[in-house]
Amino acid sequence: MTTSAARKPTLYEQLCALPESIRGEIINGQLRTRPRPTGPHALASSRLGSDIEGPYSRGRGGPGGWWIIDEPEIHFIRDREVEVPDIAGWRIEHLPRLPEGHRFEVVPDWVCEVLSPSTKSTDREEKMPVYASFGVAYSWLVDPETHTLEAYALSEGNWLPLGIFRDDDVVRVAPFDSIDIYLADLWI
Repeated sequence: MTTSAARKPTLYEQLCALPESIRGEIINGQLRTRPRPTGPHALASSRLGSDIEGPYSRGRGGPGGWWIIDEPEIHFIRDREVEVPDIAGWRIEHLPRLPEGHRFEVVPDWVCEVLSPSTKSTDREEKMPVYASFGVAYSWLVDPETHTLEAYALSEGNWLPLGIFRDDDVVRVAPFDSIDIYLADLWI
């Protein structure tokens, strides 16, 4: 009598099986989980996305030509390197149509991570290098606790700081430098 070993689910199958209350990603070959965002985190992400989406995605008071998406599942390597930034953006010429399903397999032009005490090191030390290695052109880090927005542009594989903005600064920074972003609106 032979017994067959039960097949262990893949990391992506484990990711898909997570409960609704848990966010998951596959970063550098490891499944990472965390609870849903706190109120200050969610507010900063929602308001920043809204500020950018109108002028850049809809062309209302800005140039249009972008898709701005909350929490997209980005497959840098299908089902093996899967990041979920708080907000991401694609120029329409790079992503002419949104995917039918939940997998975004085109590298975004911009990502934004809203930092939480439990995610700061992962976002900075693990996800930022992944974004650079796959050629994301711009990355922002927003910290509701310290009231800061850090903006970076990719240059020769490394992140070049574009600026650190604080508190109630009014910001114009690439790639969204044709609009004013009022940081005071992001904080509680």
